[in-house]
Amino acid sequence: MDLRRNRAILWLILVISPGAAILNGQTPSGEVVFQQHCAACHDQQNPRIPTREALRKLPAVHILRSLNSGEMITVGYTMTIAEREAVANYLGIPGGDEPLPASAFCKVSTVKVPAHLSAAWNGWSPGTSNTRYQTADAARLSIESVKRLKLKWAFAFPGDVTAFAPPTILDQNLFVGSAGGLIFALDRDSGCIHWKYQAGGAVRSAIVAVRDAGHYVLLFGDQNGWFYELDAASGKLRWKKKMEDHDAARVTGAPAVYAGNVFVPVAGWEENRAADPKYPCCTMRGSVTALRIHDGRMVWKTYMVGPSKETGKNSVGTPTFGPSGVAIWSAPTLDVERGVLYAGTGNNYTLPVSELSDSIIALDLHTGQIKWSRQLTPGDVFNGSCTPNSACGPDFDFGSSVMLVKTGTKSVLVAGQKSGVVYGLDPDHQGEVLWQLRVGKGGTNGGVEWGMASDGQNAYAAVSDVARVPRKPTDLTDLRDRDLDPNVGGGVTAIWLANGTKVWFAPSLPCDPPRPGCSPAQPGAVTAIPGVVFAGSVNGHVRAYASEDGKVLWDFDTAREFETVNGVKGHGGSIDGPGAIVVKGTVFVTSGYVRQSEMQGNVLLAFTAE
Repeated sequence: MDLRRNRAILWLILVISPGAAILNGQTPSGEVVFQQHCAACHDQQNPRIPTREALRKLPAVHILRSLNSGEMITVGYTMTIAEREAVANYLGIPGGDEPLPASAFCKVSTVKVPAHLSAAWNGWSPGTSNTRYQTADAARLSIESVKRLKLKWAFAFPGDVTAFAPPTILDQNLFVGSAGGLIFALDRDSGCIHWKYQAGGAVRSAIVAVRDAGHYVLLFGDQNGWFYELDAASGKLRWKKKMEDHDAARVTGAPAVYAGNVFVPVAGWEENRAADPKYPCCTMRGSVTALRIHDGRMVWKTYMVGPSKETGKNSVGTPTFGPSGVAIWSAPTLDVERGVLYAGTGNNYTLPVSELSDSIIALDLHTGQIKWSRQLTPGDVFNGSCTPNSACGPDFDFGSSVMLVKTGTKSVLVAGQKSGVVYGLDPDHQGEVLWQLRVGKGGTNGGVEWGMASDGQNAYAAVSDVARVPRKPTDLTDLRDRDLDPNVGGGVTAIWLANGTKVWFAPSLPCDPPRPGCSPAQPGAVTAIPGVVFAGSVNGHVRAYASEDGKVLWDFDTAREFETVNGVKGHGGSIDGPGAIVVKGTVFVTSGYVRQSEMQGNVLLAFTAE
């Protein structure tokens, strides 16, 4: 789909006004939702804002996609799923994306995955310890060959303006999700499509493949809280499960698998709805659930907070609830030796505070019982109603997977936080803090956000620390009054695992030229191979750093148009969320992210040194 059409959709400047409350299970009226959320802007005559009549000429699926995963995601998250669907269907016309050309598809529609893999990056990390480290044999890239990396092919996600899912590689096969909810099975070398599957919501979770009954299946979750198992060969659905009854549940972190079970982390976006004072906030609870891989039957479920109860009323008389929140955003980490699963948690949404928010927890692999927890920031309560002058926050989630690293004869858990602090914890003494190092300023959108890497000697942490500046009054492309600071944020730090001291720091580069949505911030995940560390940036650059001293070995600007192998118009943008994936001489990078008003994009890029 033409991205200019999507850009028009992104100018849906929706006003969040009180009144769009949950309708007690009834189907919402799209017209009512429009009046409550949209009419104040779209029923006025402003050449910069599409009118109601103009919106009626767009496919409903594109309007819904903008609310679910595009630049209007901040507004969309204040609505229920049913409200977003209702207003999109009220405004838009039936129909979806244009069909892909025949040239986009491989000659063979089925996928063959050998029992013994010669090359793989399966899920969030090549191993269950979540160090995001690829060995020399699996990476097939030296320091010198990294310097020669060039674009091999580009694949565009049709109809999308954001790209936030990492690929999974099994030999010649690549599996990846999209903001439109499509799962693609691609050929690793050419990017042609074997098959595609339509999920019920946006997919940003990394896909995990596992053998079951002699063949491979794919496991992943979506942003509407569903979890799926597909047949890897054909893309056919085997089963799916709703992970929570709550409308705001979502699965962002990749699952982990062990001994016939899959462990699913559950997060939520209910805290955004508190921006509406008539919304009864909050009752969503983070959790980890173990499902049987073969049929999806639940083995155990562990919530991070107890059931919510009414705690009073807010300033306009809406009931309030708590405890709530403590979402799990990242992939759990397996420790089979100790029989536990590690996870990092987020903040409480509402009072009362709980003991598991902003914590590292260890759960028994077989029962889900919490063996121990280590809270690093007590009393963190944050939601969409918070203001700079309120007593909220500081919103210091652990959104990055815990890394289990061997240093000599001793193991250490390495956890990075949005506070800008990286911790080394002792897994044998209930997460006792061994060391800590500040690598960034931290903040609501700062610090370590999505993932670190380790080569066994050092840990590598990139930070966001994104900043904002007042928008020029003459810039009418958006009614928001602040934009990303093109000069502030980012940086990669190498940390010596033995004692947590800083080995080196590599600053990010300012935006050149400065432009809307551009920032040097580096919230995305980091990846390591022998001698090299890869990290992306909101300014669209992906860079390779020497792990010895942090010097830049390779730099590629993805924020541009690409000719794609599937015939869809493609454009790169901000790099946030997933990090680089390195398999057998090829580096894969997902480019385009608009959650924080960043630069839109819709591509998966493949680089080789050949």
